[in-house]
Amino acid sequence: MQQRSIPLTYASQFAILLGLLGLGMIVGNLLVLSLGSVMMQIPIAQVAKALTQPGHLQTTRFLNTLASFLVFCTPALILARVVDQKPLQWLGFNRVMLPKQLLLVVLIGFTGLIMSGALGELNQNIPLPAKWLAKAKELEASYKQSMMAMITMKTVWDYLLAMLVMAAAPAFFEEILFRGGFQQILVGWTKNPFLGILITSLLFSAIHFSFFGFLPRTALGMILGYVFYYSRNIWMNIAMHFIYNGLIVTQLYFAGLKGKSLEKTMDENMPLWLGVFAISAVLVLMQMFRKESTLALSLVSNNQPATHATVEENF
Repeated sequence: MQQRSIPLTYASQFAILLGLLGLGMIVGNLLVLSLGSVMMQIPIAQVAKALTQPGHLQTTRFLNTLASFLVFCTPALILARVVDQKPLQWLGFNRVMLPKQLLLVVLIGFTGLIMSGALGELNQNIPLPAKWLAKAKELEASYKQSMMAMITMKTVWDYLLAMLVMAAAPAFFEEILFRGGFQQILVGWTKNPFLGILITSLLFSAIHFSFFGFLPRTALGMILGYVFYYSRNIWMNIAMHFIYNGLIVTQLYFAGLKGKSLEKTMDENMPLWLGVFAISAVLVLMQMFRKESTLALSLVSNNQPATHATVEENF
């Protein structure tokens, strides 16, 4: 018997996905505490603190990756399975891509990192009431503590593991949820691509619980949002997100080799004037990416496979 997809309004889809995200957070946290207790042979009450200690680096990385999968990836996969007979296609897993798209995604990732660095400088200068500022610093300290527990990289093997855990896994899991899930729902619900992408980007930034990184992550979310909107291909987003994260991990790795403070390296920003040039570059590159993506989508609509010969000719 052929299984049919369930028709749901955009509001219902959003509510279900938000509910699944909340459930994923609860289940993920409980699982991390339970497994952490077993793996480290300590009481559950001590797991959270132990996961911030350097002595449990590999356990921390494993549990963090598992939690990310449950929190970010699973809700989108469940919703996609409910609303569409081809869940992966609904999420944007499209095999048709052109080399120019990939090249442009790499360039956008580089310039986007510079732009985010400049916005980080701007973010730090936003005035806040004393109580809000204290709370923001508390959240930032907690975020840094969880990051510091995973970025110790003394060998090439540590670096490769960090690239997997801190670059590849978040890129894959977060893009599936935010671009494949929330963005598609919100763009359809609002019938306004800019508004849908903006709301998704704000959610994407807010869930990291870092005020001092809010503007950079929102800007990154906007770029990723338009990459997905133009290409309809989640692989483009995963690639760019991985490049962005990977550049940060690589920067921290070489900073550690030079004996520099990783915490200070994480706090480094770009000058605002450099951000202006980066924004201009991103806008130009995005227009080029839009044209190349239109070409790729035309191959799909015309049922023409992106063969090696076709790709070479268009490159």
